[in-house]
Amino acid sequence: MLKDSKTQRDYLAGHVRTIPRSGIRDFFDIVQSMDNVISLGVGEPGFVTPWHIREAAIYALERGRTSYTSNYGLLKLRRSIARYVAANYDVHYDPNTEILVTVGVSEAMDIALRALINPGDEILYHEPCYVSYHPSIALCQGVPRAISTQPDNHFSLTADDIRAALTERTKALILSFPTNPTGATLGAEEVAKIARLCVERDLVVITDEIYSELTYSGARHASIAAEPGMKERTIFLHGFSKAFAMTGFRIGYACAPPDILEGMLRVHQYAMMCAPIVSQDAAIEALEHGAEDVAYMREQYRLRRNLIVKSFNEIGLPCHLPEGAFYAFPSIRHTGLNAREFAVRLLEQERVAMVPGTAFGPGGEGYMRASYCATLEDLEEAVKRIGRFVKGL
Repeated sequence: MLKDSKTQRDYLAGHVRTIPRSGIRDFFDIVQSMDNVISLGVGEPGFVTPWHIREAAIYALERGRTSYTSNYGLLKLRRSIARYVAANYDVHYDPNTEILVTVGVSEAMDIALRALINPGDEILYHEPCYVSYHPSIALCQGVPRAISTQPDNHFSLTADDIRAALTERTKALILSFPTNPTGATLGAEEVAKIARLCVERDLVVITDEIYSELTYSGARHASIAAEPGMKERTIFLHGFSKAFAMTGFRIGYACAPPDILEGMLRVHQYAMMCAPIVSQDAAIEALEHGAEDVAYMREQYRLRRNLIVKSFNEIGLPCHLPEGAFYAFPSIRHTGLNAREFAVRLLEQERVAMVPGTAFGPGGEGYMRASYCATLEDLEEAVKRIGRFVKGL
């Protein structure tokens, strides 16, 4: 029994009590209680995992592949990752000492931060951004410092933005391009400038490149890990959820210098031990034979992107053309509603779910995130309903 003067909440660690619930998940608790909703909300690929990848998982089970693996992950998978990263990002990693298989990129980010942060270390990240960066830093008792990105630069980031945010306590920089929720990308020229700044200021970089296969401009995605002087100070994070439509497999990986990876492994081995072996076998199949699937899904996302962005602009919700990921980020500023009001009223009146931009940081006020993973038919119906809602305002 609790003492009279205490509640159950009082037993929680202080830095946990202050962590907010995810703005995305809170909103979709409401969505799930309603019927006839078209969801442009959760960042879930609009495709089932390709059959040959599912078949690899089924075959693994049929062969009795149900054991633990090395803490690092299957060596065969790590070798496949090394080949894939070298071919697609021009960075060469030793599968024996520089690659760690994780339970999704979320775990990879968590153990990277836990391996790096001492209490009080400042970690820079750009926002609007994926919802977990700020709380993940805070949970490690680091100091999260957001760098606001601007709509007139399509929410991209510059070396000057980073330089202005640096202090003597800055230890690391988190990059995530293409970006959730804005679809922003980072050009090769700016990547090179940021790399030179990181070398100059001795920063560690954690680069989350989970959407890197999903770019639409035709230019090859540029990873900061490939820049001169960066491999030895970069933690490269990637996975299979988005490009390969494998969200439920919960499989990702981290590539890093041996000493840093060893630190991450020490956290991983006590928290997770290893990623599921069935997911690891499926990931090998994805890397070795999944290129055509990725190309097909990317083209379908490009067509859906074009439809929804054109429709938003015609409706009167100004929206830049995102060059990566699968999200549009239209402005709702002129409607007179804040982001949450817009989201709730749109859901109640027209049964369309979009995520308030504020779920991704204060800089998201006045914007909504719309995932264009839904079918073309659902997207067409959704924008019809959104147009009716905006006209009614």
